[in-house]
Amino acid sequence: MTYKIALNFEDGVTRFIDCKTGETVADAAYRQGINVPIDCRDGACGACKSSCESGTYRLGEYIEDALSESEAQSGFVLTCQMHPQSDCVVRIPASSQVCKIKQAQLTAAISEVSQLSDSTISLTLQGDGLSSLAFLPGQYANLQVPGTTQHRAYSFSSMPKDKAVSFLIRNVPGGLMSTYLRESAAPGAQITLAGPLGSFYLREIKRPVLMLAGGTGLAPFLAMLDKVVADGGSPFPIHLIYGVNTDTDLVELDKLEAFAKQIPNFSFALVVVSADSAQPKKGYVTQHIEPAQLNDGDVDIYLCGPPPMVEAVANNLRERAVQPASFHYEKFAASA
Repeated sequence: MTYKIALNFEDGVTRFIDCKTGETVADAAYRQGINVPIDCRDGACGACKSSCESGTYRLGEYIEDALSESEAQSGFVLTCQMHPQSDCVVRIPASSQVCKIKQAQLTAAISEVSQLSDSTISLTLQGDGLSSLAFLPGQYANLQVPGTTQHRAYSFSSMPKDKAVSFLIRNVPGGLMSTYLRESAAPGAQITLAGPLGSFYLREIKRPVLMLAGGTGLAPFLAMLDKVVADGGSPFPIHLIYGVNTDTDLVELDKLEAFAKQIPNFSFALVVVSADSAQPKKGYVTQHIEPAQLNDGDVDIYLCGPPPMVEAVANNLRERAVQPASFHYEKFAASA
């Protein structure tokens, strides 16, 4: 049997490797040309100490100096002694450059461009190369703006399906990518993407999850929910609060409603800043986080939005004296 192992490096680059039954993660990585940190290979030096963020495994022999009992119980592993028993995500405490990994690039064709609202454009890419694309739900790719040498970073808004992936792109007046998509893009045009990248991705669901999205920060959550559906649902509640400035900024509501039908434990709320909104929940996301959703801190919070939103949520949690079990966030700013 072969397991898929996602190696996530400290600079946000992710590479997937195949690990055979009886093979260690370190041996599998080197077999596939990835030089993860390692020294002794005997579980004695601790140079390959990493952390497993999801999946099951067994550890071979090692000494206490290399990996303490408390570290092992907290999910730390020695990749030279780690034998996966399922697909896993392993966080490597080294950069991809140190491990001599080149950023993966592939080219795909534009399948569809749709202006969902004045503020949001949907882009779908399709191509044979995407059949081998693997990423963690929530990660992003750098897309090269056709006809230029410039790149823009966008979160995947879907998991790969039928050799296609999608993105939600903020429509920035005068923006390089926005202008191209509005004025020049046509089906069949080629776009180069590099990735996957980012440490913002859905971990194994072990407790209730609270997702907070601002504007096109909805994109990574659509990919995450895509994965939850593929995995057969969630044993714990997942609640998404999606905040925008005006009613016309709300997009992909049909997808959210579909997820609510497919995932029994999933619910979502819409929050609009404008006082003229027809939505019942007005104001900011922080005003509509219910105590029950924070579950006395036994909750994993995922947040994707502009920097002021990230800071507002962090301040709100401090004011409530809530320390979540984990708090993962992705700040983004519109690129011209």
